[in-house]
Amino acid sequence: MKTWFSIVAITVALSPGTATVSRAGGPPSAPLTRCPRDSVVSGSGCMDKYEASVWRVPNPTTQNRTLVLKIQRGAATLGELSASGATPLGRATDDYAPCADSGQNCANDIYAVSVLGVTPSAWITWFQAQQACTNSGKRLPSSAEWQAAVVGTPDPGPDNGMTDCNTTAVLAVGTGLRSSCVSAIGAFDMVGNLAEWVADWVPRSLPECVNFWNGDASPSGDFQCLVGASDAGEPGALARGGEFASMTFAGPLAVFGGISPSESFNDVGFRCTR
Repeated sequence: MKTWFSIVAITVALSPGTATVSRAGGPPSAPLTRCPRDSVVSGSGCMDKYEASVWRVPNPTTQNRTLVLKIQRGAATLGELSASGATPLGRATDDYAPCADSGQNCANDIYAVSVLGVTPSAWITWFQAQQACTNSGKRLPSSAEWQAAVVGTPDPGPDNGMTDCNTTAVLAVGTGLRSSCVSAIGAFDMVGNLAEWVADWVPRSLPECVNFWNGDASPSGDFQCLVGASDAGEPGALARGGEFASMTFAGPLAVFGGISPSESFNDVGFRCTR
């Protein structure tokens, strides 16, 4: 007598241009070879090519449901976002409300998009970034996933202001416009431009981290601060890569653990993975 319970479960995960087949609970049976056009293959997942721009999409479950589906498939264009009445957020100020710093009231509201040539969104908390990724069918990468994707990005020396990683400026530049600031797998701006939230939390680093930021050397030459640990207040959420004013302290090994997940700054953004 045949029964469904006697059949080995096979999981098939499909997204545009991507297919993996695995036994339930097991690894993919073949390496991932393709990802949606907004991302690049990184290990067993798809890392966004660009730092996220965050958009508020009006009527996301009705009039603009098709647009949301395209965002979730990694296929939405700037023209489609603009035509829908979607509004870019986090370019000059914290304008995410009613999406709260805690991530509450963000569902079906803000969406993270990986697209070329736009100002990436800053002024965003870890909670808001995670929800923006979630709404787009993605998530924040772990620090390990981020590290795997950044390999090959140049460790900054002087910034020529045109093609090098953006590390000696006063503002972030458009995503993907620094043509030499690209990793081996094809992810842009992982060093400099905006520091990027990753999923990991740690005991929040003590204020001595500020001294690293202001010029103290770290063993790697990149900005690395996980010194001490405070048992008061919130934990620290890791930010990677350095930002637009980090100079040579930005780099593939740069990591900062002194920011609480409910804080936001003009030099901290994120990218998503799936």
